[in-house]
Amino acid sequence: PVEIPLPAPGASVTGELPCPEADGSSERTTKFEQGPSFCIDEAGSYTATLATSEGDIVIELDPATSPVAVNNFVVLARYHFYDGVAFHRIVPGFVNQAGDPVGPTPGTGGPGYSIPDEYPRDPTTAYQPGTVAMARTQEPNSAGSQFFIVIGDEDGALASAGTYAVLGKVISGMDVAQAINAFGSDTPNGDPTKVVTIDTVTITEG
Repeated sequence: PVEIPLPAPGASVTGELPCPEADGSSERTTKFEQGPSFCIDEAGSYTATLATSEGDIVIELDPATSPVAVNNFVVLARYHFYDGVAFHRIVPGFVNQAGDPVGPTPGTGGPGYSIPDEYPRDPTTAYQPGTVAMARTQEPNSAGSQFFIVIGDEDGALASAGTYAVLGKVISGMDVAQAINAFGSDTPNGDPTKVVTIDTVTITEG
């Protein structure tokens, strides 16, 4: 296992969180007092390009299935919340997880708020390889900013839980996601053997 660094903290927002600029020009912000306003078009089309230190992963987001979770992800990405964040949990053959720039230990933090659960229409088929979903604790309505890319669910752990809001699916760069997964370990926390960072997340609409 390697030590996972936390990026330098960004700005903070108190009170109501306004929608960030769609062109990505908003100040990097990593601490929020409240969850985001609804800033996306639920009927719109959005992709997220994760520029990682191992290559690009492009995700087709699914606002029709999980509008709250997708809106939350888009807002955080446009506030550059994910810039410089490492994959802190990599479980071989299972998931690559990231989304915590604040810690204090990577994987223990979030944006300062949580969002309501949104359950997939069919949990038995929702978590195919390439699915991207929100991570959460065992408590209801506990997702915040962390997410995972499904590499495989052979033992059905995700399907049997069925409680992870689906953000979308990888449409390009699954080979990159699989390469990142090779830097995982079978330790209880999926401690990475190499630091892999998300340099930027770019949201494209339409």
